[in-house]
Amino acid sequence: MRKKALMSWSSGKDSAWALYELQQKWNMEIDLVGLFCTVNKEFDRVAMHGVRVELLRKQAKSIGLPLKIIEIPYPCSNAEYEKIMRQFVKRAKKDNIEYVAFGDLFLQNVRNYREEKLKDSGIKPIFPIWGMPTDKLSREMIKGGLKTVITCIDSKQIPTKFIGKEFDENFLDSLPDITDHCGENGEFHSFVFDGPMFKEQIEIVLGDIIHRDDFVFADILLKRR
Repeated sequence: MRKKALMSWSSGKDSAWALYELQQKWNMEIDLVGLFCTVNKEFDRVAMHGVRVELLRKQAKSIGLPLKIIEIPYPCSNAEYEKIMRQFVKRAKKDNIEYVAFGDLFLQNVRNYREEKLKDSGIKPIFPIWGMPTDKLSREMIKGGLKTVITCIDSKQIPTKFIGKEFDENFLDSLPDITDHCGENGEFHSFVFDGPMFKEQIEIVLGDIIHRDDFVFADILLKRR
């Protein structure tokens, strides 16, 4: 019998590709039954990615999975965040969830944190794209049909000219040499609007560019017909 799993969803390319890997290579073992995403309650957006909740819902609809939005207050202490997530995990366990999947790539401290927080919960973390070389993975995503736009950059790590750009071969070739091609060190974050895990493309337009401290955000909007 396949075991129920949830996907930790960020709206970006890594969680999308991890979901795709689950669909393609783990489908005999795992029954992926939903997505969950933490959202800044004050701004009604995905933290760091800056993506509007209505876009999250569009992604979930195109993927064909229910989406659980976990509201996080702003500001939010680490203790408060962990309390909210513990409550979510307890509810998930009551719903017979046995696995939670993450799109992490190589940051061992992040993986250790997730494993530690789930250790006694009865739910196991899985990492479908862990350890894949990011220079190759980034181009595999593009060749596989993943379409994503850069929604946030850390201007201390890469130039502001990359904000709002599509994640494609030109983007990768233009990155500074020291930049991880998947932005795993926080160089940039993204929003996926099409790919092999979607039933249909999400039509979007680029809105305002917003500067906040050292971060630059692109406000991605649904294209209105």
